[in-house]
Amino acid sequence: MSDYQQPYLLKRLDRLNAIGVALSAEKDNQRLLEMILLGAQQITNADGGTIYIMHEDNRHLKFEIMRNNTLKLASGGTTGQEVPNEFQNALPLYHDGDQQRPNLTTVASYAALKKSTVNIADAYATESFDFSGTRYFDSQTGYRSQSFLTIPMKNHESDVIGVLQLINAVDIHNGRIIPFSQANQSLVESLASQAAVAMTNKNLIKGFKDLFESFIELIAGAIDQKSPYTGGHCKRVPELTMMLAQAAIEDQSGSFKDFSLNESELFELKVASWLHDCGKITTPEAVMDKPTKLSSIFDRIALIDQRFDLLKQQAENAMLKAQLNLLLHNPPVQDAAEFQRMQAELQAFKQQCDLDREFLRASNIGSESMTEADQQRVHQIAGRELVGSDGRITRFLSDDELYNLSIVRGTLTAEERWVINNHINVTITMLDSLPYPRSLSRVPEYACGHHERMDGSGYPKGLKREEMSVPARIMGIADIFEALTSKDRPYKKAKTLTESLEILGRMKVNHHIDPDLFDVFVREKIYLKYAEKFLQPEQIDTVDHSNIPGYTP
Repeated sequence: MSDYQQPYLLKRLDRLNAIGVALSAEKDNQRLLEMILLGAQQITNADGGTIYIMHEDNRHLKFEIMRNNTLKLASGGTTGQEVPNEFQNALPLYHDGDQQRPNLTTVASYAALKKSTVNIADAYATESFDFSGTRYFDSQTGYRSQSFLTIPMKNHESDVIGVLQLINAVDIHNGRIIPFSQANQSLVESLASQAAVAMTNKNLIKGFKDLFESFIELIAGAIDQKSPYTGGHCKRVPELTMMLAQAAIEDQSGSFKDFSLNESELFELKVASWLHDCGKITTPEAVMDKPTKLSSIFDRIALIDQRFDLLKQQAENAMLKAQLNLLLHNPPVQDAAEFQRMQAELQAFKQQCDLDREFLRASNIGSESMTEADQQRVHQIAGRELVGSDGRITRFLSDDELYNLSIVRGTLTAEERWVINNHINVTITMLDSLPYPRSLSRVPEYACGHHERMDGSGYPKGLKREEMSVPARIMGIADIFEALTSKDRPYKKAKTLTESLEILGRMKVNHHIDPDLFDVFVREKIYLKYAEKFLQPEQIDTVDHSNIPGYTP
């Protein structure tokens, strides 16, 4: 090796090492491909080059990126320029797709199939490969493609994932086109190997990430499918969470002037929002799906309907017995007057039974609030008496029916609500048990804080605002707003935007939700962006911000 060649070789080795380090750090595949091609051109002083990527079917090579210094051509990669039309067709590795007939006529397909480097000094002087396409390109551009170095890009399992092809090595001293030297070939083979491993690693990481994301969406979808009454909740909360998070990032004023989330942190929040209710997978369907207060295996209101019919029938039977007794012991004139009184009394009793039945039916559905007077009326109805088949007197409602029908809000008893609320503890246990990479280490914190309140009165940990991160507080608002506007809850009517924002506003005033995030939510009309995507037209009313409690423009 001559004295002038040694420093140049060392410089190329340094460049190869630098490219290798950069390859391991690059996350974007297009930039990665561009870095590989440009690095190979620099190391070999090649005038042009292309990269083919193996198609998913392993039967074609796809033209991915192209550079030519003389012709000032640059396509693919980060250029934003599409590959020229004449190169857009995939290069077949087999004739007519028959694996028994390998396509060894083109140099790129040969290198891929044989997994070996092809070094050609002059494409116009060789008869080993078909360069008709190259010659046509040269005739159209006035270029002369001469020396070729075509290298298969093999990963750690020796699978070919692409082909790197360099064109026209340029002598650094006189600018003439020369063949690619063995030294350059070795360097580029090393680069191609590093590049293939780097690309495989990126694809593996992306594949695992996509699999992980699909898996958590699968879990969330299973929870939604488990309950027809909260179906879609686990899908809609992530959408709203990411909308509000992006608005907070862009706000850059007040308490959010220093708040930002990079791509990795946004993904971490997205994962947390998908998993925020994963503990509900253990919640019994009878509790999670309880559509009415008396629902168990079936809605027991039907039994109460039958009891009202029985109650009226027993009252009529008692009256008929009393009338028969009168006929046997009193004068007819006196009997007629007494009969009318008894008939009127029975009719009034039946009417009251019908009113009480409708009242219990309405009470069974559940509501936002049940008054003390309504609860007292349930107790009065429960005290009515029925005669059993054995002649024993029983109360109209059992203790359990009375307890359930007296529920103040919704359809759940205190015990059932504890079971529902316990899903967050199960969620914590499930998420805390996972071995997270550092980029996902805050998933449990974000996912498990959506029932906390800013004043510390929430659950399960009783955290206050200053003890919670911004993403965790974002999820709290997203979870509440989705529930308020949900159209699939059996015990309540889906609320309009105005109704939902008024409730959220009162929650801000009562220190239940983050005040600054609520203001961003209203000011940037995140509620409307969400509504246009998920709510029914009748829910999307015109919101007057001046009427929203606690809102600060």
